[in-house]
Amino acid sequence: MAELPIPELPTALARCSGRFTISTLLGMEEGGRGPYAPTEGTGCDSAQPTHLSGSTLCTRTFGYNTVDVVPAYEHYANSKGVGDAGKGRPSLADLHSILKIRCMLNIWGVILYLRLPWITAQAGIALTWLIILMSVTVTTITGLSISAISTNGKVKSGGTYFLISRSLGPELGGSIGLIFAFANAVAVAMHTVGFAETVRDLLQEHNSLIVDPTNDIRIIGVVTVTVLLGISLAGMEWEAKAQILFFLVILVSFINYLVGTVIPATAEKQAKGFFSYRADIFAQNFVPNWRGPEGSFFGLFSIFFPSATGILAGANISGDLKDPAVAIPKGTLMAIFWTTVSYLVLSATIGACVVRDASGSLNDSVAVGSPGCEGLACSFGWNFTACAQRQSCRYGLSNYYQSMSMVSGFGPLITAGIFGATLSSALACLVSAPKVFQCLCKDQLYPLIGFFGKGYGRNSEPIRGYMLTYIIAVGFILIAELNAIAPIISNFFLCSYALINFSCFHASFTNSPGWRPSFRYYSKWAALFGAAVSVVIMFLLTWWAALIAFGIVIFLLGYVLYKKPDVNWGSSMQASSYNMALNYSVGLSEVDEHIKNYRPQCLVLTGPPNFRPALVDFVGTFTKNLSLMLCGNVLIGPRKQKMPESRLTADGHTKWLMKRKIKAFYTDVVAEDLRSGVQMLIQAAGLGKMRPNILVLGYKRNWQTASTVEDYVGILHDAFDFKYGMCLMRMKEGLNVSRVMQAHVNPTFEAAEHPEENGTGGRAAPGTVDPTTLAGEQQASTIFQSEQGKKTIDIYWLFDDGGLTLLIPYLLGRKKRWGKCKIRVFVGGQINRMDEERKAIVSLLSKFRLGFHEVHILPDINQKPRPEHVKRFDDLIAPFRLNDGFKDEATVNEMRQDCPWKISDEEVDKNRAKSLRQVRLNEILLDYSRDAALIA
Repeated sequence: MAELPIPELPTALARCSGRFTISTLLGMEEGGRGPYAPTEGTGCDSAQPTHLSGSTLCTRTFGYNTVDVVPAYEHYANSKGVGDAGKGRPSLADLHSILKIRCMLNIWGVILYLRLPWITAQAGIALTWLIILMSVTVTTITGLSISAISTNGKVKSGGTYFLISRSLGPELGGSIGLIFAFANAVAVAMHTVGFAETVRDLLQEHNSLIVDPTNDIRIIGVVTVTVLLGISLAGMEWEAKAQILFFLVILVSFINYLVGTVIPATAEKQAKGFFSYRADIFAQNFVPNWRGPEGSFFGLFSIFFPSATGILAGANISGDLKDPAVAIPKGTLMAIFWTTVSYLVLSATIGACVVRDASGSLNDSVAVGSPGCEGLACSFGWNFTACAQRQSCRYGLSNYYQSMSMVSGFGPLITAGIFGATLSSALACLVSAPKVFQCLCKDQLYPLIGFFGKGYGRNSEPIRGYMLTYIIAVGFILIAELNAIAPIISNFFLCSYALINFSCFHASFTNSPGWRPSFRYYSKWAALFGAAVSVVIMFLLTWWAALIAFGIVIFLLGYVLYKKPDVNWGSSMQASSYNMALNYSVGLSEVDEHIKNYRPQCLVLTGPPNFRPALVDFVGTFTKNLSLMLCGNVLIGPRKQKMPESRLTADGHTKWLMKRKIKAFYTDVVAEDLRSGVQMLIQAAGLGKMRPNILVLGYKRNWQTASTVEDYVGILHDAFDFKYGMCLMRMKEGLNVSRVMQAHVNPTFEAAEHPEENGTGGRAAPGTVDPTTLAGEQQASTIFQSEQGKKTIDIYWLFDDGGLTLLIPYLLGRKKRWGKCKIRVFVGGQINRMDEERKAIVSLLSKFRLGFHEVHILPDINQKPRPEHVKRFDDLIAPFRLNDGFKDEATVNEMRQDCPWKISDEEVDKNRAKSLRQVRLNEILLDYSRDAALIA
């Protein structure tokens, strides 16, 4: 292969002569630099002996010399994650290796130690297992969905919010992000209250309460969450080290508990209801025994469910993972499996060892078979009948939250496990919530929250987000009741899981082109099932709380849909919109046209829409939310020269229309001349039944001197040939403001031809406006943007035109800006039959149901115009006359060779009556409608 000329390159790549190696690609991917950026270790010989030439090395890499760019992720993505620029990776570069630990720590929390034994006593082992498996079903399906999302593109910082918003769109991502961040903030309070409750119990056992049981929880909880905040602010390195320590403590405490279950029970433990493994205890605890206000299946489910919500702890620190697409699925699903096993084992073992009620008094020991003794403990030599009947027992599964500590081989280790579980979960939530919220704030989807998006330090730590999470957590800690906080979290987490699963199903169902997860075990039907189950459980738990949660979601979703933030992440919502539009458009093609369904679908020859804002505003007024509007532009000139301009400015024109709140499409064509370009637009614009049926263009102001008048009139004839209706708009001050705009953009601008002459959409001006400038320019105001007041809309219905002359004023009259205008209809008639003709027209209009009641008959429309007006008309057309003296056709054609638009004396005479009628109509318009807002 012949050597190609090589440009001069940076030193580090000079040996490659413009070619790339795998090390170059890895360097780009890791450091985020472009292909030509000099980086250390990216030379072709970075791993080769120095005596080899650069050409040899590059040939070894590719098999031949090449100057092609190596494929890289950056070439296929045009957006960066929040905070990517200059961001250094945390020192724990292999943090992904402990993702499973992080998820397990967040799942193993306060509920495991302090509430699962109590739930087992209430629901029985069987229903407790059902509660656990129901929770795991929801979280496993959600874990599969999160795994699919995490393998559907490059994952950066922002956790769950980033994953969902970039895959499924800002509408769903924003609402899920806010709810999830709030739920994590409340979870900080729940786990901290669990820790404080344990400390309170220890103080109570030693008669060392600070104030009282409830206020002690508040005091200890606030102090604890303050310390956790300090650890979080210290950075991810400290937080990760603390999590590993907590994990080891929990494992030791769990082993300690299992050892304790097989150690023979002492008298003190028997007095508290522990008798080691007994089949009859297992049988009694296998069935439910509901007690108290929470004594129901779904009441207990709402308390237990937060223990299973730690599945997203790893996803929430996605920006700190080295390979999230691998780490998140593997770590999340493994954590779910092992924690589920631990929950099932704990409920079964403690349910086989401890009775529901025990007094804790050594004096209650009796001989086996003693009379008056009731309950299972009697067969083991203990009489707990008195306190059980009064429901005043302090110990037993149903009464003592610290049952695991009592059963274990060494109680302080369980206490250490409780501390580790509660503090690790609280710390994980305290880290997760601000990071998710920070990413959401930086995307600016919602107002008034951007303040919390600012990051500090090398890793852009969300200090302000931490403080907000801290305030929310303190507020819920003051409740000081674990059983009251847990159901709140359950509702919000279930709502989040429902949205996550439904979002994934939606992306799959709509066949979103960007939805291509590499995770093999994802199923859209499983995701739909998970969403449905989550919603059903929400309403079964607390129906009014579910309604509030969904009300918040609908509000957040509606806000983003209404505001349409300037973000584009290639989401499934966009794919869904496309699918719906495509299906409906195809469906319209199957419907036969009917007069009742007629809509004025307008092709508006605006040229660049910002050049004729009044024309855009006027048509947009009656097509908005009702019918189709296309702004057409003809770029005149060679195709190779004009195509780059077309690509450059099309997006800017569309954004200009959106900024002006005009619901219209923009389309342009390149043609050699104006008329052929308009013909292209007329024939090709639209799709199926969504095709224009009306051509709208501006009035050609100085047609008297323009050589293009033949093209202009030809366009009018072409529109009728293609079965288009025709609207020609004229304003006193003209429509085209391009000279003002061009003078503003480029003071040296000189138009080759006056833009005012070009009443259609042709580009006579040679200048090209930059698309960014075009979209951001100050919007020119027009009369059609203001209230029209109590003026009149005058309709001169002089011909059987199909009704378009009536329809457009009717559509305008329905709009607020034109609502006060009075619509008047003028028709021609005879003076001796005015009443009859008025009644006939009124009757006809009533059948149209347009609401027009003011009808005026023009009996003098057929009179001859005044002589001064006839002379003015003759002077207007004088430059366009051949003045051939009624010569023969051959002579006339010869005279027309250089000026084909001129008319012969015979043609003037033939159309004399028609011309005078138009002159007379001009007199009538000036007499009746000089002050009208609009004349049709």
